[in-house]
Amino acid sequence: MAASTSNTDTARPLKLAEVERIEILGTESIVCGFHLVDYIWTDIFTTLAPASTYVLITDTNLAKIYLQKYQEAFQVAWAHSRPGKAAPRLLVHVLPPGETSKSRATKSAIEDWMLGEKCTRDTMVLALGGGVIGDLVGYVAATFMRGVPFVQIPTSLLAMVDSSIGGKTAVDTPAGKNLIGAFWQPKRIFMDMAVLSTLPAREFSNGMAEVVKTAAIWTPEEFDVLEASADEVRAAVLEGQRAQADDAGLTVASRSAAQKMLLRVIAASARVKAYVVTHDERESGMRGLLNFGHTIGHAIEAILSPQVLHGECVAIGCVLEAEVARRMGHLGEVGVARLARCMRAYGLPTAIDDPIVRGLVGDRRLAEVRPQRLMDVMGLDKKNVGAQKRIVVLKRLGQTLEMKPTNVADALIEEVISAGVLVQPVPADGAQPRSVVVVPPGSKSISNRALQLAALGVGECRIKNLLHSDDTQVMLVALQAMGGCSFSWEDDGDTLVVVGGGGRLRTPGHELFLGNAGTAARFLTTTVNLIDAAAGEATVLTGNARMKQRPTGPLVDALRANGCSIEYCEREGSLPLRVTHAGKGFPGGRIQLAASVSSQYVSSILLCAPYAQEPVHLELVGGKVISQPYIDMTVAMMAQFGCRVQRLAENEYLIPRGAYTNPAEYVVESDASSATYPLAFAAITGSECTVPNIGSASLQGDARFAVDVLRPMGCTVEQTTTSTTVRGPPRGTLRALGDIDMEPMTDAFLTAAVLAAVAPTGNDGVTRIRGIANQHVKECDRIEAMCDQLAKFGVRTENHADGIDVYGRPLGELAATAPSVHCYDDHRVAMSFSILACAAPGGAEIRERRCVGKTWPQWWDVLARDLGAPIAGADPKDEKKEKETADETTPAATAQKSVVVIGMRGVGKTSLGRVAARALGLEFVDLDEHLEADVGKSIPEIVNGSGWAAFRQHESRLLAQVLTQTHATGTLVVCGGGVVEEEANRTVLKRYMASGAPVVCLMPNMQHVAAYLNRDKTRPAYAITSDINDVYARRLPLYAECCNYEYLVDKALLSMTDEDDHPGAWAVIERDFVRLLRFATGRDFNRVDLAHASYFVSLTAPDVREYLPTRLGRVTAGAHAIELRADLLLNAPDFADADFSDKGVEDAFVHYAHRQFTMLRHFSPLPVVFTVRTAPQGGVFPADADALRLRLLRSAVQWGAEYVDVEVDNAAAALYAARRNSLVIASYHDTTGTKLRWGAAECEFAAEMLARARSCGDIAKLISVASSWQDNLDCQQFVQRNHSVAAPLIALNMGYAGQLSRVLCPCLTPVTHPLLTAAAAPGQISVAQINQARALAGLTPPKSFYLFGSPIRQSPSPAMHNAGFASVGLPHAYALLETDTVDDQVAATVRADGFGGASVTIPHKQAIIPLLDSLTPAARRIGAVNTVIPVDAVDGRRTLIGDNTDYLGIVGCLRQTRVDFTQNAAVPDFAASSALLIGAGGTARAALYALHTLGVRTVVIFNRTPARAQELATEFASLFDSLVAVAQLEDAASVKPAYIV
Repeated sequence: MAASTSNTDTARPLKLAEVERIEILGTESIVCGFHLVDYIWTDIFTTLAPASTYVLITDTNLAKIYLQKYQEAFQVAWAHSRPGKAAPRLLVHVLPPGETSKSRATKSAIEDWMLGEKCTRDTMVLALGGGVIGDLVGYVAATFMRGVPFVQIPTSLLAMVDSSIGGKTAVDTPAGKNLIGAFWQPKRIFMDMAVLSTLPAREFSNGMAEVVKTAAIWTPEEFDVLEASADEVRAAVLEGQRAQADDAGLTVASRSAAQKMLLRVIAASARVKAYVVTHDERESGMRGLLNFGHTIGHAIEAILSPQVLHGECVAIGCVLEAEVARRMGHLGEVGVARLARCMRAYGLPTAIDDPIVRGLVGDRRLAEVRPQRLMDVMGLDKKNVGAQKRIVVLKRLGQTLEMKPTNVADALIEEVISAGVLVQPVPADGAQPRSVVVVPPGSKSISNRALQLAALGVGECRIKNLLHSDDTQVMLVALQAMGGCSFSWEDDGDTLVVVGGGGRLRTPGHELFLGNAGTAARFLTTTVNLIDAAAGEATVLTGNARMKQRPTGPLVDALRANGCSIEYCEREGSLPLRVTHAGKGFPGGRIQLAASVSSQYVSSILLCAPYAQEPVHLELVGGKVISQPYIDMTVAMMAQFGCRVQRLAENEYLIPRGAYTNPAEYVVESDASSATYPLAFAAITGSECTVPNIGSASLQGDARFAVDVLRPMGCTVEQTTTSTTVRGPPRGTLRALGDIDMEPMTDAFLTAAVLAAVAPTGNDGVTRIRGIANQHVKECDRIEAMCDQLAKFGVRTENHADGIDVYGRPLGELAATAPSVHCYDDHRVAMSFSILACAAPGGAEIRERRCVGKTWPQWWDVLARDLGAPIAGADPKDEKKEKETADETTPAATAQKSVVVIGMRGVGKTSLGRVAARALGLEFVDLDEHLEADVGKSIPEIVNGSGWAAFRQHESRLLAQVLTQTHATGTLVVCGGGVVEEEANRTVLKRYMASGAPVVCLMPNMQHVAAYLNRDKTRPAYAITSDINDVYARRLPLYAECCNYEYLVDKALLSMTDEDDHPGAWAVIERDFVRLLRFATGRDFNRVDLAHASYFVSLTAPDVREYLPTRLGRVTAGAHAIELRADLLLNAPDFADADFSDKGVEDAFVHYAHRQFTMLRHFSPLPVVFTVRTAPQGGVFPADADALRLRLLRSAVQWGAEYVDVEVDNAAAALYAARRNSLVIASYHDTTGTKLRWGAAECEFAAEMLARARSCGDIAKLISVASSWQDNLDCQQFVQRNHSVAAPLIALNMGYAGQLSRVLCPCLTPVTHPLLTAAAAPGQISVAQINQARALAGLTPPKSFYLFGSPIRQSPSPAMHNAGFASVGLPHAYALLETDTVDDQVAATVRADGFGGASVTIPHKQAIIPLLDSLTPAARRIGAVNTVIPVDAVDGRRTLIGDNTDYLGIVGCLRQTRVDFTQNAAVPDFAASSALLIGAGGTARAALYALHTLGVRTVVIFNRTPARAQELATEFASLFDSLVAVAQLEDAASVKPAYIV
């Protein structure tokens, strides 16, 4: 459209901003200010070359906010600039937002539109938007009419400081980002900072990545400001303008402090980029510096875009490229730590697996970011010179190594970006052993104490040699958040300046997230009670998943008893904690504290005690105090800060009130625990190492490691007060320690354990470490971790409550190939095993290299550069995926993990367990029977003689023994009903579950259980109450806590008359229990083949009994799965108006859903799709009942649902992570059809939802509504672009107009059936209708099927098969082909294109075999073929397979026999039964194979021709324990056959 003519008489006054200009390429082209709209048009009209047409290009989001303002200002500015003259044209083109618009197709569309609008070379193009709009529109301007002028108006912080400056324009391609483009300088870059007032917080962070990057390469002073002023900068951008007047900032005088800060930050970053571009416009050298972080960052972005933003990827890239510089020896760890800390301060991720990234893309998508893939993408980086990769290498913050990117070897880059590290053995030196000096980082223990003391103290303190690690970062952030102190850096980050607040703290205003920092968590638990806040205000301390398992209970108990208000938010005894302030602070006075678990509890109270309301008298109770040296360290450091603690007795301390006085300088001693690793390196490799700042005068107990551990092992140790030197003995000659108490240095036990692993001489080669009970509850259970991981090297260990026994082996006997060491995200596990890898023959793969960041981030640099260990990047395979792969391909591998069954007595655990064990080929152990045999008494005798407590002790001991030692694999273990009563047992079961093993709880019908227990008196009565229902109610939550699968045992579900005496019920329950265990152990996932069209029928009745027992088979005919819509179960009469805020009602509904699920299991072999569809997504489940919905979905996983449909929302990722063997269908339904569009030009939202679905699901499901035929074609094209068997996609349109999309849907199409009362969704059609449509469309070609044989004219097979084809809409035909022999006609038929398969009867069952390519095992064993199956390969080649299915019919008959005649498990299982076979012909051969398949072990054959029977017995003897032929039928009576065939 063209702007109308205007004049100054009618135009409003111009609002011309006061601006700041920045020079670039000799022209002040960058214009910064606030409210620039009038200024922009005025500047264009008065200072730039005139144009006949101005083309403004923006996106739909920005058009809603700014377009009208720009159009109106265009007219006003023209009227003032050219009064009385006709205005030029202003054309507007609006694009969809997002990265998908930045394509060659969009560029072509814009150019075609401009040509259609008759734009010429005197056109000026304006880009109003973020980086996508700027890059795209700039490229259009560069090529349209061979180049037209353009103007950048960036609207995002990222675009202002990065993409708008420098003239780089480009579009994306499938090969990567920005690979096609041009350099085309804008005439102006208008940075209107008023637009940032609407900037979302994440976009702020996105832009700040480039701001921090620029300071990091160029301006150390600016970096210092950004580092120290994160909160102020954030407030300036996000909040500083929102309360301002409309024109605030238009003039310099009207600018607020926040606006000045904002302008300063952006202008400073822009100036740097402008300077660099001016000196190197075409990126031949210096301009490459602006790509710091982009080499690796762009590679990450290419994989994770659009979910992870450009700035987020660059932030990760900056930190990783800084690590490259550190690895090369150019940048110190302080620089890396400060850069990472600064990025985190602005809400940016700093690692590929950062929680921010994981939350955005999910585990599955994150797994795509593999080192090799990143390296492949980096191979296309524009900075490369041939194959040589180049990276900007920092020398210090604010300075680069070169004024251009530096050549870096691929191996070094790959090492840094890899999740793991491969440590190879250090070659043995034949000459003089090498000698090295290693300076470990500052002590974590001392660093955290020094930070807290200085923050609480009065005055300024300069802390030197502070540990820069994850743990100290957590402490710094938390102390800053409580506002009682300030921090700044000096000496390029080597010195931290702390100005203490004297104990004056405030509520942080948000949760304090402490990661897995145990020291910080324990110290701050007391510290937050010092906060002087109004009564009722609260502070929450939380952490990661492991921190939420680590104990804080004794400390919380002591603080509660002292009057502090602390509550557990989740798990009793662990974080998260809510501390409610009472306005009185920390009471003080007499405090009793149990200190047998962690000395950190003691230090926590000691450190805060001077600021209590009363002097603190601290008494340590509850047994031996753990880690006394760390308590002594705390007391000594408090004295150094001016507060002296009086030790009244061994375990009593008096701390007077006072305040810390900060020393001017405090030097943190190096970490003695970390020092054990380089010293142990010398010991294990026979070399020499000196640690210059750890000696006998150290505050740390671990400083004794060299003297107390290494010297007895055969090392030469020289220790002064301030240094330690160790020379190892000749390699392979370390001596075992025998018994050693490591209580004074518990963290060093891991180092001792790996050395003990290669110490086979002295003390019988055994090292017994004790006094380390607290190591069970550190970052992980370290003792168990060492046992598990040392086993991978072939080293035997024994796990004890307070220690570990290690049986040393010669070096040459350790694993010859590199074991993959799982580190449990524990720094000490990783570093310890890296030492063992330096001597082990195969080295080792350390799976989690980054976990060392907790205490020694540069450990791998030291290990390689200083100690000389050969290391390389490693890409550890996902252990879960490896397990799943093994599950799919080698079921026996998964069977190695034992199966545990728990549940109430009387539910059928032993009966079902025995059956399942036989079916799965597992050993069977009844824990109660095992206990009686072990103790030598019956359970009643134990209980009556020694009480229930003694019985439980035996039970706990044996449960741990069975699951960790004697029967950890290959067994089905049935536990007693009360096993969950003991906390120790629950811990064992939960750990066993965490290892990936199935623990199945049998859920009872309590009426049946009560009836059974009234009859069974072989066990003593329940100890607490005679009411069995009370016992069950008490145990139910304990069972839930200890199982990962549930199986409902209720015979009444198989009766259609609500009676519980269905005669075959138990056999069905047995069958389906085995089915669940096959699923849980990975033997049979029962999944649909997604390579072909498949369907699931959506049941709509509120009670599945409406389809039972016969209608279900008809409803599911032709379908491959059944959908159970749990939301539709709400229509059941008992729940139609239920109040789900009542916990009892909620429990009843979940149980009802379980009953419905179990009935489907009992009556259909098809996999189940369990769905809870909410009302906004087209279902009926309340949108606000998220907790119940998630509970139902988690329950479905526990019940063994093959598929769980989860709506893409905040709960989806959590369920995906907990899905076990179930597959998650991540779904989104647009019930209006207005948001989810499929067309190439409007599918951005669909692409975004697809990416989100794939981040939290195994199968993506997107549903829209069709308003036209075209919607179906667009949907099909979207599917063709995005669906594959590896990444399946269900995509279709609802509504009558959308039925074609259902026909074309590639897999798992939801269908209805005429017998259903209603369809589950509008437009849903049946299997028959889809098949008919696919046949008409040529998608399902007709096939010809035959019966071969003679005589066959009277066969009913054609009528039956053709009726079946017709019922499900298939176009196939079944006919007779009667021939006396297998002649040329038969041969031609089986090779014809349309041949679909054949049944074979006499006399051709053997004669057909020469025409076939292969036989199934059944056909090969039976020696005859009754079915011919053609299999077409992808390359078009056909294979004819011969099968014999006679045995399947016999199997079915025998299984049904058990169902029909079994009552109360009276008929034994097949494996415990014998059978009589009468006959010796072809059917008898099939019958023998059927009996073998069922597991029958003893068979007798009778035939009227005894010789034929004997021949058959001889041929099949290998399949059975006993197979004999009898001459007389009476002779078979001795085996008492349960089955006669």
